[in-house]
Amino acid sequence: MSLALLQLAARCRQCSGTYGLLRYAPQRQLHYTPAVLARKEKKPPVPTKKQLALKERKRAKKAKKSIYDNEKMTLSDAINVLRAVEVASPNATYELVIKTEMGKGTTIPKGRFNLPRETKAQAKDRILVFAEGRQAEEAKKAGADIVGGLELIEGIINGRHQATLFLCSRSLIRGITPKLGRVLGPRGLMPSERRGTVTDDIGGYIRRLKGTSEWKGDKEGTIRQPIAKMHFPVPDVVRNVRYFLNVVKRATGNIRDPKADKEASQKPTQAITRVLLSSRQGPSIQIADA
Repeated sequence: MSLALLQLAARCRQCSGTYGLLRYAPQRQLHYTPAVLARKEKKPPVPTKKQLALKERKRAKKAKKSIYDNEKMTLSDAINVLRAVEVASPNATYELVIKTEMGKGTTIPKGRFNLPRETKAQAKDRILVFAEGRQAEEAKKAGADIVGGLELIEGIINGRHQATLFLCSRSLIRGITPKLGRVLGPRGLMPSERRGTVTDDIGGYIRRLKGTSEWKGDKEGTIRQPIAKMHFPVPDVVRNVRYFLNVVKRATGNIRDPKADKEASQKPTQAITRVLLSSRQGPSIQIADA
């Protein structure tokens, strides 16, 4: 018998009952893993863009719709309805809404127009032109406000030269792009060949701009344009609507210009899905004969 057990037996004799034996008995060391008191909560999965879009479409279907959403009227009937609603507001404005399809790689529709009868006085564009030599002289004669070469770049960056329209000759576009791309690009003012603001016929471009206004759609392809006043005669309202619709149809490729070049004729067509006419207090009425 080992010395440790003999010492234990001697100490147990001094104690009464089994309490002492249990008290001094060597306890076995057990290795165990602590119990898991609570499971970790699982985070909900992050929905994808397709799932969010599907959820938004379902929510839109459940939303209350106007009685005019599925009802179509001719243009003249829609004008008469809105005139009746706005009978106490002769200075109210008709608003034309044109919705187009926006596919992958489709550019936002935009252009310039001049209504047969304007709804308000047009704001004058302040034009800055990058040109030299003969082109600079033509730009000044056509009415450009600021004309110069690459020396204008610093003034544009620090805000000394302000303009609402920037034009550039083809020979200078490479010189201004590295420095002005980040300044004018986010504001939609950077000259580009696609928009026609990079050209060698600067004088002719400025002359064509006089008396015109710019229209532009949003990221979803929706174009909103004040088109006429309530006190306009009905034929004037119809003329304005028809004119602006043709302008948008040409810009979106729904009407082909036979004189256009081959590159322009190969551009994809942006389908026009809906045309609506509305007013401040009146409903949005879908036009059947747009």
